Amino acid sequence: MQNQPMTIPKVAKLDATVKQTDIQDEVISNNDFFPTIRLLDVRNAMRIDGTVTNERLKHAIIEAIATVNIDLKDYRKKYQANGKQSLEECDDEEINGSSLLEYQYKRAIYSLATANLYERYRSFDSTKDGNDKADELLSTAGDLRRDYHFAVRDILGTQRLITELI
Repeated sequence: MQNQPMTIPKVAKLDATVKQTDIQDEVISNNDFFPTIRLLDVRNAMRIDGTVTNERLKHAIIEAIATVNIDLKDYRKKYQANGKQSLEECDDEEINGSSLLEYQYKRAIYSLATANLYERYRSFDSTKDGNDKADELLSTAGDLRRDYHFAVRDILGTQRLITELI
């Protein structure tokens, strides 16, 4: 007997992409070296729906930017001392028309901001379903934190994992 492919019926009128008209977009400015972050880009990339307010998302993104910028402070100073004015100028690698380093930076921000939101999910939905979902999201938050660390290590050019045989 051969394995039959599983089919999942399409849900009518389901569109997980948040549109400009649905939620107001904001741009979080950054220092001149690192790129700015748009709330809608984070919402769409991380599938954060409208139940998370712009203020709550903005707070999580600003906290993530602060953390990642601290992690990359020595990196930024080193390249600025060599005349580089932005992260984009630090590497000639491009994917889909964008700097690979900027992509990795945004991945770090998006992952850390979403992890912070997931870890605090109980604070805005205290129903039984909300608590059950929060338990599920907690393990996802750990995966997102790992992605954040990986992205920062990729920018720094260091190994993602350090192991020692004891």
